[in-house]
Amino acid sequence: MAIIRHTAAPLRAVRCLRQPVATRSFSVTAQRLGGGAQFEPPSGWLWGIKPGEKPEPEGWEWPMYLFCGSLLVATAAIAFKPDTSVSTWALEEARRRLEAEGVISETENDKKDS
Repeated sequence: MAIIRHTAAPLRAVRCLRQPVATRSFSVTAQRLGGGAQFEPPSGWLWGIKPGEKPEPEGWEWPMYLFCGSLLVATAAIAFKPDTSVSTWALEEARRRLEAEGVISETENDKKDS
Protein backbone atom coordinates (compact mmCIF):
# COMPACT_ATOMS: atom_id res chain seq x y z
CA MET A 1 0.00 0.00 0.00
CA ALA A 2 2.83 2.40 0.83
CA ILE A 3 4.42 1.76 -2.56
CA ILE A 4 1.25 2.89 -4.34
CA ARG A 5 1.10 6.09 -2.30
CA HIS A 6 4.70 7.00 -3.06
CA THR A 7 4.25 6.44 -6.77
CA ALA A 8 0.95 8.33 -6.95
CA ALA A 9 2.26 11.49 -5.30
CA PRO A 10 4.48 12.64 -8.19
CA LEU A 11 1.64 11.96 -10.62
CA ARG A 12 -0.65 14.25 -8.65
CA ALA A 13 1.97 16.99 -8.75
CA VAL A 14 2.23 16.69 -12.54
CA ARG A 15 -1.56 16.88 -12.84
CA CYS A 16 -1.59 20.09 -10.79
CA LEU A 17 1.04 21.65 -13.05
CA ARG A 18 -0.98 20.85 -16.19
CA GLN A 19 -4.05 22.73 -14.95
CA PRO A 20 -4.33 26.27 -16.35
CA VAL A 21 -3.20 29.08 -14.08
CA ALA A 22 -5.98 31.39 -12.95
CA THR A 23 -6.31 34.34 -15.28
CA ARG A 24 -7.21 36.74 -12.50
CA SER A 25 -4.21 38.18 -10.72
CA PHE A 26 -3.97 39.41 -7.15
CA SER A 27 -4.11 43.07 -8.10
CA VAL A 28 -7.39 44.94 -8.24
CA THR A 29 -8.52 47.66 -10.59
CA ALA A 30 -7.97 51.32 -9.74
CA GLN A 31 -11.72 51.81 -9.28
CA ARG A 32 -11.72 49.30 -6.42
CA LEU A 33 -8.62 50.75 -4.80
CA GLY A 34 -10.42 54.03 -4.16
CA GLY A 35 -8.61 56.18 -6.67
CA GLY A 36 -11.68 56.76 -8.84
CA ALA A 37 -13.57 60.01 -9.36
CA GLN A 38 -13.37 61.07 -5.69
CA PHE A 39 -9.66 61.94 -5.80
CA GLU A 40 -8.89 65.55 -4.96
CA PRO A 41 -5.45 66.84 -5.92
CA PRO A 42 -3.38 68.15 -3.01
CA SER A 43 -3.93 71.84 -2.31
CA GLY A 44 -1.03 72.32 0.10
CA TRP A 45 -3.28 73.05 3.11
CA LEU A 46 -3.85 70.69 6.01
CA TRP A 47 -7.05 68.72 5.24
CA GLY A 48 -7.65 71.10 2.35
CA ILE A 49 -8.74 73.98 4.62
CA LYS A 50 -7.10 77.36 4.17
CA PRO A 51 -6.01 79.26 7.30
CA GLY A 52 -8.79 81.43 8.70
CA GLU A 53 -11.61 79.39 7.11
CA LYS A 54 -13.96 77.51 9.38
CA PRO A 55 -14.37 73.87 8.36
CA GLU A 56 -17.92 72.75 7.70
CA PRO A 57 -19.08 70.14 10.22
CA GLU A 58 -19.63 66.63 8.96
CA GLY A 59 -22.49 64.35 9.90
CA TRP A 60 -20.46 61.94 12.01
CA GLU A 61 -18.82 64.52 14.29
CA TRP A 62 -21.54 65.24 16.88
CA PRO A 63 -22.53 61.59 17.42
CA MET A 64 -18.84 60.80 17.86
CA TYR A 65 -18.39 63.61 20.39
CA LEU A 66 -21.38 62.29 22.36
CA PHE A 67 -20.06 58.74 22.22
CA CYS A 68 -16.57 59.73 23.41
CA GLY A 69 -17.99 61.91 26.18
CA SER A 70 -20.26 59.15 27.44
CA LEU A 71 -17.34 56.73 27.28
CA LEU A 72 -15.27 59.04 29.49
CA VAL A 73 -18.12 59.48 31.97
CA ALA A 74 -18.71 55.72 32.13
CA THR A 75 -14.99 55.07 32.66
CA ALA A 76 -14.85 57.58 35.52
CA ALA A 77 -18.01 56.13 37.07
CA ILE A 78 -16.63 52.60 36.96
CA ALA A 79 -13.22 53.68 38.28
CA PHE A 80 -14.65 55.51 41.31
CA LYS A 81 -17.56 53.22 42.17
CA PRO A 82 -17.67 52.00 45.77
CA ASP A 83 -16.39 48.53 46.62
CA THR A 84 -19.51 46.43 47.22
CA SER A 85 -17.97 42.96 47.10
CA VAL A 86 -18.96 40.30 49.61
CA SER A 87 -15.39 39.87 50.84
CA THR A 88 -15.09 43.58 51.69
CA TRP A 89 -18.39 43.51 53.56
CA ALA A 90 -17.35 40.34 55.45
CA LEU A 91 -14.02 41.88 56.46
CA GLU A 92 -15.68 45.04 57.78
CA GLU A 93 -18.36 42.99 59.57
CA ALA A 94 -15.71 40.77 61.20
CA ARG A 95 -13.74 43.81 62.38
CA ARG A 96 -16.90 45.43 63.75
CA ARG A 97 -17.85 42.26 65.67
CA LEU A 98 -14.33 41.74 67.03
CA GLU A 99 -14.25 45.35 68.20
CA ALA A 100 -17.66 44.92 69.84
CA GLU A 101 -16.44 41.81 71.68
CA GLY A 102 -13.25 43.58 72.75
CA VAL A 103 -10.86 41.16 71.02
CA ILE A 104 -9.23 43.98 69.09
CA SER A 105 -9.30 47.70 69.74
CA GLU A 106 -9.76 50.53 67.29
CA THR A 107 -6.20 51.73 67.92
CA GLU A 108 -4.79 48.36 66.74
CA ASN A 109 -6.69 48.71 63.46
CA ASP A 110 -5.33 52.23 62.99
CA LYS A 111 -1.74 51.06 63.54
CA LYS A 112 -2.06 48.20 61.01
CA ASP A 113 -3.65 50.41 58.35
CA SER A 114 -0.85 53.01 58.43
